[in-house]
Amino acid sequence: MTELTREQIFASLRAANQVAKDWMGFGHHPFGAVLLAPDNVQILMQQGNLGVVRHAETELARRAAETFSPEFLWTCTLVTTMEPCVMCAGTIYWANIGRVVYGASEATLAKLTGTSKMNPTMDLPCNIVFESGQKAIQLIGPVVEMEDELTDPHKGFWN
Repeated sequence: MTELTREQIFASLRAANQVAKDWMGFGHHPFGAVLLAPDNVQILMQQGNLGVVRHAETELARRAAETFSPEFLWTCTLVTTMEPCVMCAGTIYWANIGRVVYGASEATLAKLTGTSKMNPTMDLPCNIVFESGQKAIQLIGPVVEMEDELTDPHKGFWN
């Protein structure tokens, strides 16, 4: 798998954040994800959040698994604005996506959502889910330099 440059990480997180903003404009929760091709530049798919059990990462991983071979997906990167929850991490694992980049942590998201019933977060970092499996999924995140930019769509949304 080709190393991601800092510029590629930032560019792909910004692309995922634009998806989050676009979908928020349609009344959805402000989460976004993109699937990068093995060249770390081309975006193969993008997805916003559809609902409480249809998260951006889950929907993207499912569509990717239906579209591409497991061998190809192992060379791809799923990039998401927020740390994948346990449900999303499991779906990414089963889809055989080889690398995940996320912007802000689940703990940061929990601070933003508070006790909102729209997003009852779980305190279970995705690295625990990935490390519990038999595949070595590469994980990059949180990307603290981009946290303010990536959390901006969430500010005031969960009140």
